[in-house]
Amino acid sequence: MPDNMADKMSDKPTLQLTLAKPRGFCAGVDRAVLIVEQALAQFGAPVFVRHEIVHNKRVVDRLRGLGAVFVDELDAVPDDRPVIFSAHGVPKAVPQAANARGLNWLDATCPLVSKVHIETERHYDNARHILLIGHAGHPEVIGTMGQVPESAITLIETVADAQAVTPPEGALAYATQTTLSVSDTADIVAALKQRFPDIVEPHKDDICYATTNRQEAVQLLASQVERVLVIGAPNSSNSQRLVEVARQAGCPRADLIGSADDIDWTHMHGVAHVGLTAGASAPEEITLEVIDAFAARFTLSVNEMDGLDEHVSFKLPRQLRSA
Repeated sequence: MPDNMADKMSDKPTLQLTLAKPRGFCAGVDRAVLIVEQALAQFGAPVFVRHEIVHNKRVVDRLRGLGAVFVDELDAVPDDRPVIFSAHGVPKAVPQAANARGLNWLDATCPLVSKVHIETERHYDNARHILLIGHAGHPEVIGTMGQVPESAITLIETVADAQAVTPPEGALAYATQTTLSVSDTADIVAALKQRFPDIVEPHKDDICYATTNRQEAVQLLASQVERVLVIGAPNSSNSQRLVEVARQAGCPRADLIGSADDIDWTHMHGVAHVGLTAGASAPEEITLEVIDAFAARFTLSVNEMDGLDEHVSFKLPRQLRSA
């Protein structure tokens, strides 16, 4: 190596980069992406997808390049092409409309979201009014609320909502969006239980394993570093929650980035230790690109936290398994 190159390298500031574990893709996202890939292989392009299959531009753009066409509603789907429902789930009216048209549809709804749908329907069948804890306008919330008549379910977003809600007389139950903050949701549930001691709980926590694991990992990470970067999309609920959890855990300098291009390097001046994680819909390739971007600017040491190894997988829809 020429002396001037060695001198240039030695001038770079040192930085430690610690990676959260687990991070990135969860089993539900893996399954949803694979459904689109397998549908393209089996049926050929184009294959239509109602809404973003998962909330990540890199993933969506790659699938679009393979022949997936992303649409807002079924009206944009030709009668002779398959359509896939996103991992976030859809209201019951959507597959009903697809059936009415004779469309070939595949359901990429995460099985853990489907579990919430089934619970919600069961509560309705048992004449319980449902209080759904979640974020208004999120596709998962729209899908879950669409499993039952509008009058049978009420959205709860905050502790204040829980303290103010006036449900109809009779039995109550609650369900939650799968990608919420664990601690914030616990506060809302506590408020509901205080007001409605007999409210029926989920058989198993609705917040999914991947959300819980990634929040616990970033909480530990935030206690060790000066800055936290979360790779994810602005419309990704689980990624936004990771930023919130990091800040609540004592690292106020936590930011959401879509890729290395979004990093404000001026914020890294004088920083010696950065934590990096990724939301459940962010591919590992972006993590590697961020590491490379740091390595180009710092004398870098990279380590990964001790953490959980996730071994969860979900089956593909029957139409694709049989192929």
